[in-house]
Amino acid sequence: MDNNRALSSLCYFSILFAPFLLPIIIYFVSVDQGVKYHAKRSLLSHLIPVGLLIIAFIVFAIGMVSASTVTFDGTNSGFGILATGLPFLFMIVYGIVSLIVLIWNIVQGVKVLQYV
Repeated sequence: MDNNRALSSLCYFSILFAPFLLPIIIYFVSVDQGVKYHAKRSLLSHLIPVGLLIIAFIVFAIGMVSASTVTFDGTNSGFGILATGLPFLFMIVYGIVSLIVLIWNIVQGVKVLQYV
């Protein structure tokens, strides 16, 4: 096994211990284009759950504001499903997507070790 395959594979496995830091460092330090390709690809896959987490935070914030909004006559003007159901749906989707990304990164790391 050569160093380029080990570095490329380590970029994918870094989702377990340093998801952003290691692929960025390897991308800028390495001179091999294959290693840079795998570093960029693994970094983008590590960003998927973060993007979904930002969207979920926005949905939670909107849900909390709409759940706590009360009109002058004492009735709740919340959005109903947005305030209660949608945040829980996003938690389930986030968990599934994070698990898929974790498995995908491990599979890609093993493939790089074996075939590249």
